[in-house]
Amino acid sequence: MRATRKQIAAPASLSGAASYLGMLLLSGVLLFAAIPVAAQQAEPPQGAPQQQPVPGAANPGAPNPAQTAPQAPQQLPPDTIRPNYVLGPNDQVLIRAPEAEEIDNRPFRIDADGNVNLPLVGRIHAGGMTLQELESDLVRRLREYIREPQVFVQVVQFRSEPVFFVGMFVRPGIYPLQGNRTLTEMLTSVGGTVPNADRHIKITRHEEYGPIPLPDAVVDPEKKVSTVEISLGSLRENINPAENILLQPYDVVSVGRAELVYVNGEVNKIGGIELGERDSISIAQALTQAGGFGKDANRGKVRILRPVLGTNRRYEIDVDVSRLFQGKDLDVPLLPGDLVYVPRSYTRQFWQTFMSVAIPIIPYVIFLVAQ
Repeated sequence: MRATRKQIAAPASLSGAASYLGMLLLSGVLLFAAIPVAAQQAEPPQGAPQQQPVPGAANPGAPNPAQTAPQAPQQLPPDTIRPNYVLGPNDQVLIRAPEAEEIDNRPFRIDADGNVNLPLVGRIHAGGMTLQELESDLVRRLREYIREPQVFVQVVQFRSEPVFFVGMFVRPGIYPLQGNRTLTEMLTSVGGTVPNADRHIKITRHEEYGPIPLPDAVVDPEKKVSTVEISLGSLRENINPAENILLQPYDVVSVGRAELVYVNGEVNKIGGIELGERDSISIAQALTQAGGFGKDANRGKVRILRPVLGTNRRYEIDVDVSRLFQGKDLDVPLLPGDLVYVPRSYTRQFWQTFMSVAIPIIPYVIFLVAQ
């Protein structure tokens, strides 16, 4: 009778262990089955990926410094180019020094020898000085009479008619327009553009000097200016000789930072890719420059978020990049401002997590079944 009880107890023990193991595996499956649902809730909404803010996003209300032009020939452009202007004979400067009434808010002309005679401080050889250097010299001289003098110098009349180069040039500043100078000649004088500059330059001209003689020029009657954008690549290759226009007095030539395409999501390097002289870049090139896909990337559901002109919205373009890399689909060109978002594959992540838990307990299952 005792032997019979032992024979019955052994299978019961094995059956209980197997039942326990089965419950353990079932609980694991139910636990990991919930992962995709939670993951889908964590995925950023359509058209608005949240992994990283997009640098340089369009803001219709933000001012564009490159579009700012002087209101009158006597007014300087923004202070970013003031330090580059070198004073010379026949320049007329306006000095603002509130603590020194003798010279405050009064114009003074630099003579043929490059000197300027000022009350209180005497003669200064201003020829060859920049505006900042003259300001520093005046501050040093006024300290003999005033404890903390404040001085600001502005050119109100130039010895020769100037042209302004603003933005991503090698040497931005104010340059005298001596004779008939073409756009290409003046670009050489400023050293061209820096490597991360935009591939287009913008020219703004006052209406008193006539409209810009190009068919793409836009006349703004309210601001009394005409503007045009010219491709640097076209200008360098002389594709359209008419674009190499003669510059006029007080023209403002400006260039901004290069336009970018952004890559975000499950890639190895998130960030912007400069287009340089290109009008577009393929999605395969952009993903390659981003270091390729991350290990959990969903290659079949890559999204291109393209800006809608005149708004802050984007519309979606779905791309199956896996088919593209297999040669089954054509590559897709990306335009300036496009955002490529590579989502995460939560199915792949689920099976990887499940296998990492299930594989270690397989030996125990085999051992218990074999008993």
